[in-house]
Amino acid sequence: MRSLVRETHLHPGALIYPLFICPGEGIRKEISSMPGVFNLSIDEAMKEAEACASLGLGGLLLFGLPSEKDEEATGAWAEDGIVQLALRAMKKNGVLDSLVTIADVCLCEYTSHGHCGVVARDGDHYEIQNDSSVALIAKTAASLARAGADIVAPSDMMDGRVEAIRDALDADGHEQIPVMSYASKFASGFYGPFREAADSAPQFGDRRSYQMDGANLRESMREIDQDIAEGADMLLMKPAMPYLDVIRAARERYDLPMGAYQVSGEYSMLQAAFQRGWLEPERTMMESLLSIRRAGADFIVTYFAKDAARVLA
Repeated sequence: MRSLVRETHLHPGALIYPLFICPGEGIRKEISSMPGVFNLSIDEAMKEAEACASLGLGGLLLFGLPSEKDEEATGAWAEDGIVQLALRAMKKNGVLDSLVTIADVCLCEYTSHGHCGVVARDGDHYEIQNDSSVALIAKTAASLARAGADIVAPSDMMDGRVEAIRDALDADGHEQIPVMSYASKFASGFYGPFREAADSAPQFGDRRSYQMDGANLRESMREIDQDIAEGADMLLMKPAMPYLDVIRAARERYDLPMGAYQVSGEYSMLQAAFQRGWLEPERTMMESLLSIRRAGADFIVTYFAKDAARVLA
């Protein structure tokens, strides 16, 4: 009877699993701050993707760790970039046809300084150059679409990047590839473990000049308005649990497909409590995901995706 009258439901097809792809072969390196999550070479990532497909997950969100980094984030937009290679391999594997491949579009994993855009420095002072960064971000999105990405997902938070990406995709013959914008991405302390996973910590300063102030809900709505006006097809809210009110406000205001990213810090703090026996793992995991779904997310990017799918089976 409880199931019959339940108002909010979870299902595996609404869960997206992030993968961190690294160079090499046979590599499966656990991330120390994220138990059960790994840096994976392409061959190992294929095995992980096949497991996700067998569990009925909705898709994968791909991040790359390049073999080399530079000021221009060359590995992000190179035709032989690590995510581009992974996408091509995945598209040749029919077992993965049920999975939507979402390519994160950002420069932080690929720049030598770890920022999400091009940096101009003058002694101890620095500035993220918006327009030159947007040009590289659009170039990256087009490269990922050519490699086979089903969706491109800009997470950089530069102004004007959605319009630039849309123009680059259309010019390249990829009019049907949707843009899923991290339209409301806050400067958050909950990203810490991800920066270990993606080796993307800034070498100086922080990202508050281009990510949003967590105190500003109304501003987040303006940011989403701007991205929709520029042509965003889907929205991704990040982080999730500390910003459930933002997810709810966006759900009430917009009718685009909208997901939320249960980020690394949310995952890691729950895992730490599980390991100490302070919280019941399965029950707490599912409750955390249900809260995000109840707030209004149509789908959830989460490192719990495989475990949750097994519970839901």
